[in-house]
Amino acid sequence: MKISKLSILTIIIVALSSNVYATNGYWSYGYGAQSKSMAGACVAMTFGAMCAASNPASMVHVGNRLDFGFSYFVPTRGFTANNDASPNAASIPPGTYESSNDWFLIPHIGYNYMLDANSAIGISIGGNGGMNTEYGSAIFRNFSNPNDPSTQASSPTGVDLKQMFIGVTYSRKINEQHSLGITPIFAIQSFEAQGLQAFKPFSLHPNYVTNNGTDYSYGGGVRVGWLGQINDWLTLGAAYQSKIWMSEFEDYKGLLAEEGDFDIPSNYDLGFAIKALPAITLAFDFQRIEFSKVKALSNQSNIVFIPGQTLLGTSDGLGFGWEDMNIFKFGVQWVYSSNLTFRFGYSQANQVVPNSQALFNLLAPAVIKRHYTFGFSRAITKNIDFNVAFMYAPNEKIYGTNPNTGSQTGFIEMDQYEIAISWGVKL
Repeated sequence: MKISKLSILTIIIVALSSNVYATNGYWSYGYGAQSKSMAGACVAMTFGAMCAASNPASMVHVGNRLDFGFSYFVPTRGFTANNDASPNAASIPPGTYESSNDWFLIPHIGYNYMLDANSAIGISIGGNGGMNTEYGSAIFRNFSNPNDPSTQASSPTGVDLKQMFIGVTYSRKINEQHSLGITPIFAIQSFEAQGLQAFKPFSLHPNYVTNNGTDYSYGGGVRVGWLGQINDWLTLGAAYQSKIWMSEFEDYKGLLAEEGDFDIPSNYDLGFAIKALPAITLAFDFQRIEFSKVKALSNQSNIVFIPGQTLLGTSDGLGFGWEDMNIFKFGVQWVYSSNLTFRFGYSQANQVVPNSQALFNLLAPAVIKRHYTFGFSRAITKNIDFNVAFMYAPNEKIYGTNPNTGSQTGFIEMDQYEIAISWGVKL
């Protein structure tokens, strides 16, 4: 089989993004160590070249700069199925299951260049997020048809979604107080599903449901932003990212709604930063991620499987039942000295997974709602700084039942830790 240079480059880039399990649904709570240390409350802040991922308008205030680094991400996720299923209903084998692949290395890099005193251009590359589970059991074996070998569920069971964004930003000062920015975005996704053979009889395309290896998807969108220095102590910021329209996952058109369509949802951010004291800045952001506009994510999963029905791959086919997410972020920056800055953050979101959608979401237990963060920046030399961020997302559980498993109860759960490290170089 001939593999093109583009395919090789795609594989390398997406592999470097790692099969992340990002924390707001499958969306990253921040980009770069400085942003992460404030729980992502930075739409009205200016840190470095990775700020383009939050607010493109900030880049004209960054100067000539290179930022690069990585994070070490540790999510623990799994589910428990109780031994209380109805005698005549299919059920998940009782027990507690924990997904393997519990640590990930996530790189990022950003570069900004001042064209003149009032305009700048830059590029940023980083992993947005994804979904990853791998259970070492045939979780859905009780849903298989004993008379049809093609429906016998295999092991392992899980899904793996990876995403990488590449953005090129242009930003410009309108006057001394206001700036605008725009970032055309090129996105790459990969997807794989395993162990879902039991659902093939309910699919529009039975041979494209599971165990077809890794498939790739490409697409693009745009992010725009505004930054306003209202006075000496108040800065406002706003940004909007369009839906990123992606090509279909052809190898999984029998699993995902709309025959493999998996666009990246639109989202927007509003925020302000207040200089409460000369050395202390308080930041607050509101972010909304519109998962409801992507049918593969928002279509209901608590649909009863009746023989002869087509429930997968269609426009109204089975999804994850996710709701839109509203996220409130709060951060504090304390300039302790000319060489050392401390940052703290907290974010709170609504639950994206309703209780009624718990069964199918054992493949994607994106139940995290809260983040606690801390970090610091240290000047190594006049032109080089070193940044560290720590994040803890406490355990969240969603209890639920499903009409396909009768009276069986259980819950999905997740908690997370992350350490992010980056270096900034003034050029």
